[in-house]
Formats: sequence, structure tokens, C-alpha cells
Amino acid sequence: MTNIKDVAERAGVSVATVSRVLNGRSPVAETRERVLAAVRELGYRPNNVARALRTARTGALGLIISDLTNPFFTELADAVEDAARSLGYSLVIGNAGERPDQQDDYIRTLLDRRIDGLLVSSAGTGSAMLSEAVASGTPLVLLDRTVPGIDAPCVRADGHGALTDLAAHLAALGRRRPAIIVAPGGTPTGDERLELFRTALAAHGIALPDERVGATLDLQHTGGRRVMSDLLDLPEPPDAVLATDNLMALGAMDELRARGLRVPDDVALVVYDDVPWFRHTDPPLTAIAQPTRDLGRAAVHTLLECVEGRRPDSVLLPARLVPRRSCGESRAAD
Repeated sequence: MTNIKDVAERAGVSVATVSRVLNGRSPVAETRERVLAAVRELGYRPNNVARALRTARTGALGLIISDLTNPFFTELADAVEDAARSLGYSLVIGNAGERPDQQDDYIRTLLDRRIDGLLVSSAGTGSAMLSEAVASGTPLVLLDRTVPGIDAPCVRADGHGALTDLAAHLAALGRRRPAIIVAPGGTPTGDERLELFRTALAAHGIALPDERVGATLDLQHTGGRRVMSDLLDLPEPPDAVLATDNLMALGAMDELRARGLRVPDDVALVVYDDVPWFRHTDPPLTAIAQPTRDLGRAAVHTLLECVEGRRPDSVLLPARLVPRRSCGESRAAD
């Protein structure tokens, strides 16, 4: 990683001179131009966050959300903002749109804004600027999604108990051919939910073979509908489907309706991530609810511990199964 000494050597000046130029205090135009040319050639970016931490805090926190069009992440961002504001901090939000390059742009912008700390619900499996933020010493906490290779505490929900309960729930209702719509292999959240669900079903003698695992890079309505179509075209289509994202579940519902199939008479449908209107659909959707407001509060408190120079542990909060009527339940339990 390029540092200020590299710039000084390239420009043929002292480190102090580079610092003066970057702070707008160079009296000689020729020197200024030489330093700025070296900055451009080397791709050097001053570490504004580190400088801010050495001097004074800004009272601002940064939040990168993987996709603000997803209702779960919208509520999560709102929870983080409420928690930050209650503690006297302002919040600057960037929407990655599930694109690592867009995530990099926002991380770069937030670091240049001299935020006191950064929360990241990462797009994909991380990005170059996320690694750079950690390397630079920026106080950072991962939110909802772990990222391989990133050494930072993570605040997220634990789906183990809820998926165990779901497997027992489906077994009790006589659903023996479950399927899952999930993010593609290699994404920690998708891999974890798949393996937890598969293990929980096995305890009831129910298999989840690979042909009933549908993966999509498009974690949206369109991806959910496309995967549901593939699952329904199987020689033995599923009698229950778990969509591991609320937008994918909506796409799955559309495909079922387009084929004249009914929930739950033909196919049971469960969605991971509850949103308020799921209780008002026809039928009301059985869901796994994450403690969104609690996650937001815990994330802010964990980040502020990092800002204070401590090394907090990761936080796991339990998700819960909310049975309604989309699996053939006799009555809603919500």
C-alpha cells in the first residue's frame, strides 16, 4: 500500500512538504504540482480516518447496506440510525446495491468523510476497500453478513434454532420434499442457512438433495421466480419451499400463481426474513423473523467499543420461527 513516504520520494521532497501540500499550505506552485503529480501516479489516498482519530472525532458513523431496496435492510438501517442518534452520533449511509464495486465507492467516500467508525453489511463476499479499511485501522463492524478474510467483529442473527424449529414444523405437517432458494455457494450466509436447514431436516429423516437446492446471484424478485420455475419443473417437484430472502419469496409466489398453483394446498412456502405485510398476504406467510431492531442497536454499541479502542466479541442474536398459514397450519400462531 502506497504511503506518504513513497509520495515524498517520487516528488523529491520531504514528508513534511507532502503533508503541507495535502493540507493546502504549500506556498510554491511548482512544488505543489510535483507532489500532486506523484499522488496521482502512485494512487495515494491520505488516511483521513486515522488522522481524525489522532486529533478529534467527527461524531459521524458510516453504514454500508448491501441493498436498501430489500425491506429487511431498510428496517436494519433505520434501527442503526435510531441507535446512533440516541447516542449523539449522526449516520451517513451508502447503498451497495449488492455490487462490490459500488460498495468500494461508498467505503472510499465514507473514509474520506473522516467518520469515527464503519458498519458494513457487505455485498457479495467483500471488496478491496473493505480490506483496506481494516488494514488502515478504521474501527469496523460487520453487520448481518460475515466476510471471509475480514478480521472484525460481526453482529448478526443466529438461525440455528429457527431452522431447527422449521424442519420439525414441516415434518409434523407431512411435508417430505422440501426445497430451498438460496444465494449461490461461497456466500457465508447462504451456505450457513443451507447447511443448517439440511441438517435439521435430516434429524427427521427428510433429505434435501442438490436438485432441490436452487441458487441465484439475483437476490431479488426475478431471481426467486426463476429458481421457483426450475424447482417446479423437476420430475418430483417440492411440496415445500424455503426462500432465504423476502424479495426472492415474492418472486416465488408469483411463479406459483402464474402456474395456477396454490399456497399451501400445492406447495408450502416459508420466507427467511419477516416483514410486517407478510401477515396480511393470502395466505399469511410463515416466516423466520430476525431481531432487526436489536441487531441495529447491538451493531452501534459494538462499533463504539471499537472506536474506544476495545476489541469486542461478535454478537449472535436468535432468530425465531413465526408459523402462520402458508405451510398448511390450521391457524396462525403470530
